[in-house]
Amino acid sequence: MAFTSDQLAKLTRDASSEPQANIGVAATWGQRLLELDLAAVHLFSRTARSAIGRFLAVAISKLGNGWIYLILAPIVLIGLGWQGLHVAALAGLNAALLHMLYPIIKRRFGRRRPFHVDARLPSLLKTLDDHSFPSGHAMTLTGVLAPIVIAWPATSLSAGLLLLSMAWSRIATAHHYPSDVAAGVALGAGLSYPLASGILAYW
Repeated sequence: MAFTSDQLAKLTRDASSEPQANIGVAATWGQRLLELDLAAVHLFSRTARSAIGRFLAVAISKLGNGWIYLILAPIVLIGLGWQGLHVAALAGLNAALLHMLYPIIKRRFGRRRPFHVDARLPSLLKTLDDHSFPSGHAMTLTGVLAPIVIAWPATSLSAGLLLLSMAWSRIATAHHYPSDVAAGVALGAGLSYPLASGILAYW
């Protein structure tokens, strides 16, 4: 089949416009996902408008600044005995390794926190840094809980509820988007679970 010059020109134009069309579609979907992320923050923020909701959101977030680990340590040591020392040391190693990666990722993405993007969202407490992606609270808690759950499976449900509570508080305080929290959990689990599994298998 022979193409006329007009048909060939049309095919050339269509082929050259495909990459631009694909970029446009990707940008549209990306914008929609960002809008959904922000809408979810508004939804979670409403759960912290009551006095008890605000108290819980702030208290849980503040526990995630470090206090929660002072509570977990004696529980692990009492529950696991001497093995608890290994688990606590591994939890500390996970947290240290994650915090070596954490500031690099934060600076690389530089994502503004929800309350900076939308003035209608109240920040319920001070932030530890300027950027939101990923959630350091969710990342660290996941990394610390990984060896505990591996060595002490009976704590799985409690660990899951604790992590969900932290995730809720970080979004309800308008410090993070759901995607920030999900990324923090994924980063924490991706590094800590294989490491903890491998070391505890021989320790």
